[in-house]
Amino acid sequence: MILALEESKRKLVDLKDTLKELGNQLRIEEARERAADLEKETTVAEFWNDAEKSSQKLREIKQLKDKVESYETLCAKLEDAYTLCEMAIEDNDEGSVEEVVSETEFIESEAEKKRIEVLLSGPYDKNNAILSFHPGAGGTEAQDWASMLYRMYTRWGEKHGFNVKLIDWLDGDEAGIKSATIMIEGMNAYGYLKSENGVHRLVRISPFDASGRRHTSFASVEVMPEFNDDDTIVIRDEDIEVTAHRSSGAGGQ
Repeated sequence: MILALEESKRKLVDLKDTLKELGNQLRIEEARERAADLEKETTVAEFWNDAEKSSQKLREIKQLKDKVESYETLCAKLEDAYTLCEMAIEDNDEGSVEEVVSETEFIESEAEKKRIEVLLSGPYDKNNAILSFHPGAGGTEAQDWASMLYRMYTRWGEKHGFNVKLIDWLDGDEAGIKSATIMIEGMNAYGYLKSENGVHRLVRISPFDASGRRHTSFASVEVMPEFNDDDTIVIRDEDIEVTAHRSSGAGGQ
């Protein structure tokens, strides 16, 4: 049992260095200063003249504060776990082993999430995500598959602490959906979900086929970031296609 405590202590020492490094990579100090500067802006009367911009800045303040608080809470948990571990080793307290090991595993798991957060450094990764679901060819079977994807991503968002809003919904003919759009709100929502963009396939015995045959269904998931008014969107010349059509019939324009 004491060996388990010694192992946890070693892991916690390593995690201290890991969290310090992650704090630099996540720019926690910059986030704290940026939140403080934005909060000063809210004390100026003119700040509230533009409701849209003030709302965006308040949202940014919340995201920055959540980021800092999450990191600081994890650091505090690590310090508490390390203190408990040292006391348990000193007192040869086998009753604390389970708690120390459990806390160490939790901190390791949360540190891994922070590592992933570091990787989400794309220009829009921090933004909210807009997901649109569309069934492919296949009628009711494909429409049911699209609704399954809708439920899957909605539950994923709720499970991970994001706010999920339904923007648009069109029922299917017999079951499922013809289309649906949701907004998943929260820090790095788009960064986590951008790789889900594309066509998804399901192979199963169809509950809508009386003969019980195997069906392959397709549905697309479009993932886009929510853009703010102050985001600069660059459209390259090579991405623009201009076409002109001329009628060849008599009396054509």
